[in-house]
Formats: sequence, structure tokens, C-alpha cells
Amino acid sequence: MDVKWTSKALSDLVRLHEFLAPVNQLAAVRAVQSLTAATASLIANPRIGEKLEEFESTEVRRILVGHYEMRYEIKASTIYVLRLWHTRENR
Repeated sequence: MDVKWTSKALSDLVRLHEFLAPVNQLAAVRAVQSLTAATASLIANPRIGEKLEEFESTEVRRILVGHYEMRYEIKASTIYVLRLWHTRENR
């Protein structure tokens, strides 16, 4: 399987880094590294995440990576990372 990041997911990654970096640069780097590394487990087990029923016509799932939620969609042999956010964020 391939992994592709949507522009929104990449923007989320930048936003999360920019939020953390002024307070703790190392924590910002670790958060980005753990989120990007999580895609390796998705390649091995793409259906490991909880299926989100509100997207019933598509296969949108979510996993938690530390205190972050990652939403992704499986289409054929590609995993699209859709969005990322901290679980304390209002979504």
C-alpha cells in the first residue's frame, strides 16, 4: 500500500508543530515524528483504525497516536491521511 498526505493533513502537521515549537521545540519535533511514523503501521495493518460510521459510503478510519487523532481513508491500494489534531482541540 502507498500513503499519501492530503494538503489539509500536511497543513495540520505544520500547524501542530508551530503551536508546540515556541514552548518546547523538542516536543514539537517528537510529535511530528510520531505522527509521520504512524503511517508505517497503517501500511502493515490498514484497517487497524476505528471505522467512522458517519462516512458510510467511504472507508474513513481513525487512530490515536499519543494525544493526536489521525483520520485516514483507504481507497484501493492507497491510504490517504486526511486530517490530524490534538485530542483536546475543539473539533
